[in-house]
Amino acid sequence: MKSRTKVVVIGGGIAGCSTLYHLTQEGWSDVVLVERNELTSGTTWHSAAQVTNFGMNQTMVGLKTHSINLYKALSENPEYPINYHHADGGIRLANTEEQMQGYRHFASMARGMGVDFEVIDAEECARRHPLISTTNLLGGLWDPLDGDIDPAQLCQALAYHARKAGAEVYRNTPVTALTQHTDDTWTVHTEQGDIDCDIVVNACGYRVNEVGAMMGVHHPVASMEHQYFLTEDIPGIAEAGHRMPLLRCPISDYYSRQEKGGLLVGFYEQDCKTWGMDGIDPNFVNALCPDDLDRVMDVLAGAFERMPALEETGIRSIVNGPITYTIDGAPLVGPIPGKRNAFCIIGLRAGLGEGGGHGWLLAQQIVHGEACYDTWCLDPRRFTGHTNVELTSLKAIEDYQNEFRFHFPHEHRPAGRPAKTTPLTPVLAAEGAEFTVVNGWERMDYIKPSPDFHPSLSFNFDEAFDIISADVRNVQQNVGLCEVNGFNRFEVTGSDRHSFLDRMFCGTVTKREGRVGLGYLLNHHGMVKCEATVANLPASDRGPERVWYGSAAASEFHDMDWLTQHILASEDVQIRSLTNDQTILVLAGPKSRDVLSACARGDWSNEAFPWLSVRECFIGFAPATVMGVSFSGELAYEIHVPNASLYAAYLALRNAGDAYGLKLFGARAVESMRLEKGFLHWKADILTEFDPYETGLDRFAKTDKDDFVGKEALLKRQAEGKRRQLVSLKIDASHAPAHGGASLMQGDKVIGTVTSGDWGHRVGMNLAYAFVDPNSATVGSKMHVDMYGDLIDAEVIAPSPYDPEHSLMRS
Repeated sequence: MKSRTKVVVIGGGIAGCSTLYHLTQEGWSDVVLVERNELTSGTTWHSAAQVTNFGMNQTMVGLKTHSINLYKALSENPEYPINYHHADGGIRLANTEEQMQGYRHFASMARGMGVDFEVIDAEECARRHPLISTTNLLGGLWDPLDGDIDPAQLCQALAYHARKAGAEVYRNTPVTALTQHTDDTWTVHTEQGDIDCDIVVNACGYRVNEVGAMMGVHHPVASMEHQYFLTEDIPGIAEAGHRMPLLRCPISDYYSRQEKGGLLVGFYEQDCKTWGMDGIDPNFVNALCPDDLDRVMDVLAGAFERMPALEETGIRSIVNGPITYTIDGAPLVGPIPGKRNAFCIIGLRAGLGEGGGHGWLLAQQIVHGEACYDTWCLDPRRFTGHTNVELTSLKAIEDYQNEFRFHFPHEHRPAGRPAKTTPLTPVLAAEGAEFTVVNGWERMDYIKPSPDFHPSLSFNFDEAFDIISADVRNVQQNVGLCEVNGFNRFEVTGSDRHSFLDRMFCGTVTKREGRVGLGYLLNHHGMVKCEATVANLPASDRGPERVWYGSAAASEFHDMDWLTQHILASEDVQIRSLTNDQTILVLAGPKSRDVLSACARGDWSNEAFPWLSVRECFIGFAPATVMGVSFSGELAYEIHVPNASLYAAYLALRNAGDAYGLKLFGARAVESMRLEKGFLHWKADILTEFDPYETGLDRFAKTDKDDFVGKEALLKRQAEGKRRQLVSLKIDASHAPAHGGASLMQGDKVIGTVTSGDWGHRVGMNLAYAFVDPNSATVGSKMHVDMYGDLIDAEVIAPSPYDPEHSLMRS
């Protein structure tokens, strides 16, 4: 066994084998996989192994397409062929128009990734799958490339080709400990000896947290018992003359695929069961849980109704084994938060179908620092410190129970709430607040008109439309108050803080005391990595001279890793997170200065406190830090308050605002107003797939400044020209917004993809942002947006249709 290698991958299931294989494909041959037993002896061996192209966003569709292409190539390789039923086709059923509308949206989204789904009616579903009944069925989504694969053969093939490229695989080699050294390299201690390496990868399936504990981390992954059975032969299958398509049924919570002359039928029962909560037997290898068909009888009854042939068919065998879920159902693939040279590829509940793509994206991140797609939907840092075992298990149960039910816009499921709150959460709830969830934080969406107000779940504008319109109107005409909790906030101190930040940002970073600036950080490929505000606070009784770095609510672990990894040993820079200690109250509208002046001492005039200023003060008697910034486009102030004083500051602002028509507003109004202003949302419109020029951030990229992270790559990209361009669109529809992922068409050609959209209540327009072909990016360019199967006229407009000169927020 080697004593030194570049990468050690721990775990020999689909996650580990795919990662090892793809590392060799990216050019790294000095890599090793260690497995505590035999390859595929965890969850992989008993997988139903379905290989679908369906995904909830374009990154997921792209990685699944890679999996399908890879598996097809492997199956046809004469050196090590594998059994892969490619392109049997698959149907996702629906019995409501809202589900059908969602399928049309996902078909539009997939088209932008070169994937063709088809939305079909009930009769066509039955024609393609002759075993199903059309009772209580509207139709479904057809995936022509759906299929299934032999899981053990797949992993062995990946390991075979990885070995052939120089990788090594050590079976029956349990890892006993992990040691990280001062130079951030690792020693992997095993029962067969130690291996020193630069990078370690946790690919340990349901044993993920056993290895996580060796690193001192906990991963938000839980296991669920999952059952399927194999039937005896079914005459209708032989009579069909073709392989049965795969079936996924959100109506009755089951799935099926052909297995020889019968079916494999699996269940996602409501009375589901977690597994391994109190530890896992070390000897649980190539093992299953006891059969428990009683638990799935309600689901089985629905399966009988949909597929009557099952009632006449015997059961050949039953499989009940653990599968892993993360806290939001999507895998964790990427850097481990707070660790250097440590990655994970875990929580792959649909591991066989997706694993080829997951390993591909992870290998790119390890070798190149970034993948070809923005991988935030998979990033382990998208969750922060609230993801304990109990919360993860509650969310895993909820995801399991809703396996085939996609999330609708503005749908916030109840499990694990409220995870994060502020002193204002119960106060706003008493006011009638409807809450959304941002990284676990309960954030007010709007005030409900009555306790029993529950908008419909659909992709159309919902019944809250007029409420949002009134909120925006009051902000425009009077003054509004909004709580923005969970906003990421770092305090940066040390004598080198300014030069450090100047090196991190691609543009000018203000160093003036009492001033605020906005800027962008790039990765080493010249792509946009982070968006942040920088506020320079003078020394006071609250602290020394310091900089506040503020960014999106979900970015805390992501940005902390990026910043700390770039502090030089010679630099005097310290970074401390204040994210969970303070909350922002946003005061916005033409009368916001009057309200602020009524409850805070000092001169708040435009001359004394202009736009982009920062000042420490008291709101009533509550200590606060006020910034003159606006995400709404109106005159506005961000009031940062320690949580211990938040309720006091809130009461002072509410009491002062009574004379000026102050009303509460929430996240839905903020989303509408920021689209009208041309302000972008991190990880919706700001993606690592695009550079600042493609993202319309030219004014923030200063290539004439001294060196900054990503400068060399940015200069190269600037010379090569744009591949895509972010534009503002006006959509000719009033019934629904254009949701992220929708394809933009010119004729039969996809020329772009929507990133976000909503109604602009102040300008009376249906607005969207989209990345499009640069040839179609000029103002006045016409195209169509595929909204749920309908081609709707769209036109490129100038950014910031509301107050394009930004005069209101400077007033």
